[in-house]
Amino acid sequence: MAIPEVVLVTPQVFPDPRGTFYEGYRRDAFAAHGIHADFVQDNYNTSAKGVVRGLHYQIAPKAQAKLIRVLHGAIYDVAVDLRRGSMTFGRWVGMTLEPTAAKALYIPAGFAHGFCALEEGTTVMYKVTDFYSPAHERGIRWDDPALGIAWPTLGVPYQLSDRDRSYPLLKDAEPG
Repeated sequence: MAIPEVVLVTPQVFPDPRGTFYEGYRRDAFAAHGIHADFVQDNYNTSAKGVVRGLHYQIAPKAQAKLIRVLHGAIYDVAVDLRRGSMTFGRWVGMTLEPTAAKALYIPAGFAHGFCALEEGTTVMYKVTDFYSPAHERGIRWDDPALGIAWPTLGVPYQLSDRDRSYPLLKDAEPG
């Protein structure tokens, strides 16, 4: 991956005539990928096609690492490195996640996270390593030209909350 700290985890999937089984989270398997996270909260959301959520993060001392998984539908998932002084500061990675692949994306603390729902009724589940704290919540503009994120073209307008539309550009944002 272009930013080594962002890790795509692919579990072994066991199909049979009834369906499939896989271990969505297993501490020792994640540790083998260099992920030593202590997850404390699970979050779920559903989105219509074209909904963009993000780019969100929390600042210290409530910074969060996230483990993103799609339960239904599909998303284009994006992580942006906000660690000032990092060799990859201001760079982003993006990929499509969908339930049939069973993949999860690990995004460490210090990164902004956002996604675009590619299908109606998309459901996303993500684990976080610290509790939600409104006082520490921050964001950057999803369409910051300095980032140049290649959001997918869907044939429907993007839908964002007023809060997400009002976030500052990366150059004006607090470090993650």
